[in-house]
Amino acid sequence: MSRGIMATRRTRVARAIVERALAHARAASADPSHRARVEVHDPRVYERVLRNGGIGLGESYADGWWDTDNLSGLLRLALHGLQPLHDRQDRVHRALSPLVDPIARMHRADPARDLRNVRAHYDIGNEFFRRILDDTMAYSCAVFDTPTTTLADASRAKFDRIARMAGLAPGDRLLEIGTGWGGFALHAAERYGCRVTTTTISRRQFEFARERVRRSGLSDRITVLESDYRSVRGPFDKIVSIEMIEAVDWREYDTFFEHARALLTDEGSLTMQAIVVPDHSFDRLKRRTDFIKAAIFPGGCLPSVGALTAAANRSGELALHDRVDIGRHYAETLRRWRANLDDIAPGLSDLGLDERFARLWRFYFAYCEAGFDEGYISVAQLSYAAAGAAPVPHAARPARATSTTARV
Repeated sequence: MSRGIMATRRTRVARAIVERALAHARAASADPSHRARVEVHDPRVYERVLRNGGIGLGESYADGWWDTDNLSGLLRLALHGLQPLHDRQDRVHRALSPLVDPIARMHRADPARDLRNVRAHYDIGNEFFRRILDDTMAYSCAVFDTPTTTLADASRAKFDRIARMAGLAPGDRLLEIGTGWGGFALHAAERYGCRVTTTTISRRQFEFARERVRRSGLSDRITVLESDYRSVRGPFDKIVSIEMIEAVDWREYDTFFEHARALLTDEGSLTMQAIVVPDHSFDRLKRRTDFIKAAIFPGGCLPSVGALTAAANRSGELALHDRVDIGRHYAETLRRWRANLDDIAPGLSDLGLDERFARLWRFYFAYCEAGFDEGYISVAQLSYAAAGAAPVPHAARPARATSTTARV
């Protein structure tokens, strides 16, 4: 039998399997948001999806092998259909975790690897991020009070919720772990009178944030470091970290909290915003290489609240004092970023970025959006406090639910 005939037969079998699975998922879902029409441009996509799962699905979309009229809806349908399989896999991984975790923990910390991973994502170029984000340059879940709230106002609302949860006050010595492009550091100094030290290991972010601070006239109140958080020295009254923990390997959570506690005064607190997975799925997902890890953010790991809190209690002598879930707001944030990406896509060639890059990031945004809409992942704002810390009387409350795209 010729190779051509064998390839055609494999493609035909793969197509039948994929289409049967898709039909089964559609029959099991009555949600109208899951409806999507798929147009296949290259039949090799079926084998690629069977062989590589979500990675193959995303990379084949980036390569232009298929299109759909509802990308996030199709991905929501896929997640919905895979839920029974994920439930079975979760049980297996939880059972095996006591056996395999001690071996996995022999993995050594590697700051050089962490640096490469972070720069692979964030050093794409400041101009690209400037075009898809809002004026605050926040690259994290915003909070929408109403469906008409602008992305910039929603980002500032997120900053305020974190500041209130942390109990920021004038004169506080505040450390921010994970500078981004400097938005929160500026907000904390301008609005709350803090003396801020903020650190990043992304060269592009460091240069952008340092210049932004200089232009704001706040260089006397904000210090921008290009340094690994493990190299920072305290003491600080408060620490804030917004969606940085996802770049920390699960085996290094103890180190993160140990160092955070060492940097804080006895009355200090650590406030975090983190993309999280359910506790019951953490053992499966921490070992899995998905589309995000393979194509977007190498080395990433989504924590669970339980895993973070266990590490905080075990290693950092920090207790969880407050938790607010805002996952539904991330779906709307991602929709806004994806719309901005579509608007600027024709001009990306000016930045040396091609159509495949635009399609890859469009899939990335839709992939994450689907996860938040389906409740597969969420976002938590968490406040951990040292033993001597007084409770914050004005902890953040969930934003008012006003629509299906602005509910907690």
